[in-house]
Amino acid sequence: MAHIETSATPIKQLDTRGLRCPEPVMMLHQAIRKSQNGDVIEIFATDPSTSWDIPKFCMHLGHELLVQEQRDVDGKTEYYYQVQKKS
Repeated sequence: MAHIETSATPIKQLDTRGLRCPEPVMMLHQAIRKSQNGDVIEIFATDPSTSWDIPKFCMHLGHELLVQEQRDVDGKTEYYYQVQKKS
């Protein structure tokens, strides 16, 4: 049986649905500070600004954006991310 590489198993989940900028990124920043190097944080969001804020956050601080998806959930757009704290 072949092994298929999938996204990492998240260590922490952040549900930022309903929160507006800058709260989702502030919550991610706090979660990253409390995490160990290599930990993966999963983020659920509804604010479209996260689609550029979270990638910029990762780029500037050196964390890895493993997953960035836009999903349709019950007719509403949700944004999903996995961020790995830099080692």
